[in-house]
Amino acid sequence: MSDPLRRDDALVDADTLPPPHIRRQLRLAANLTQVEVAEAIGVKRLAIVGWEAGRTQPHRANRLKYAEFLRDLAKEHPAVAQGGLRED
Repeated sequence: MSDPLRRDDALVDADTLPPPHIRRQLRLAANLTQVEVAEAIGVKRLAIVGWEAGRTQPHRANRLKYAEFLRDLAKEHPAVAQGGLRED
């Protein structure tokens, strides 16, 4: 069975994104708001809302930034990245 986060490597491909619910859980595990994530990537908060809900996908340049951002969060919170478990 293919794991979208590839367990140990989190987000191996530069523009591979985890499922929307994992994106949200990674943000929450890092105690970040959607505004903080949006500012880090250079988009509006509503973009993050759509990406976390799975309603929209980031375009190429933003997708690369967002994937890198999530990859860093996945390294800090591997339990969340691997199993979707929230760390408190």
